[in-house]
Amino acid sequence: MRFVMMDARGGPQLGMLDGDHVLAFAPLATLASRAARGKARRAAAEIPDDLLSFVERGSLAQAKAVLALGRGLLATGKARGVAVPVSKARLVAPIPRPRKNIFCMGRNYAEHAKESGSNVPTVPVFFTKPPTCVVGPEAPVTHHAVTQALDYEVELAVVIGRRGRDIPVERALDYVFGYTIMNDVTARDLQRRHEQWFKGKSLDTFAPMGPAVVHRSLVPNPQNLRLRTRVNGEVRQDASTSSMVFTVAQLISALSAGMTIEPGDLLATGTPEGVGMGRTPPLWLKPGDVVEAEIDGIGTLRNRIVAPSR
Repeated sequence: MRFVMMDARGGPQLGMLDGDHVLAFAPLATLASRAARGKARRAAAEIPDDLLSFVERGSLAQAKAVLALGRGLLATGKARGVAVPVSKARLVAPIPRPRKNIFCMGRNYAEHAKESGSNVPTVPVFFTKPPTCVVGPEAPVTHHAVTQALDYEVELAVVIGRRGRDIPVERALDYVFGYTIMNDVTARDLQRRHEQWFKGKSLDTFAPMGPAVVHRSLVPNPQNLRLRTRVNGEVRQDASTSSMVFTVAQLISALSAGMTIEPGDLLATGTPEGVGMGRTPPLWLKPGDVVEAEIDGIGTLRNRIVAPSR
């Protein structure tokens, strides 16, 4: 199951990807509830209309019913109003406004640590990005005037599905709802100037995310995913999550030690080698560049770098 958020009349709404269509979740779930129970009013009141709400109170049975009904309507040509071709859907970030800062992981690929001139960490190195960073697929990323060293970082991002604390490694993946892509856009000069990571990674639009959240049932092994970044069609990063220093399960366990994680929390798991900072000379992003962050089985997150508005 692949969950998305799309712009529609009245604001963003939850959808599910099925082939080349996006199925509108709420109306299909309402129809499915009527057919199954005859309690339309009560069922409709319980139907989530955004992904964060679904993560908190939706069910896989409900999602499967939406998929089955949507496919049936598409097959009979009766899906008008409940299915939109992907080519016409305007997708936004799967969780447009997270409730908390995004948990991020630094130097979680040994080769990236080396290209940045740092030691490979012996414990997870956490930092955060604020919710105001988040934008969706195809949204512009601003090259703010405050930086002259703008960089890209493709990352596997984890959407937490269950509340927990002190989670053992062997049970950690049970707390995952699904996976998406994040580009951890970074102003390297601000990192150096402020002697920490938060400011240089936290400017507006610096967390493009999407296009979909893929349920964990479709990702049996998050340590076997290929990641790539292309800038204007040129491959800059090409690696596998198998090269992580700390696995997704280890990161969740370490993060939750003494600290509660909750449904809808986001955890970005670090970037592999190939960033602009690691080139000689450095290859910084500039207005007009198109960045594509891709992870096999999840999709491609595409954003254009733009000059700040005046």
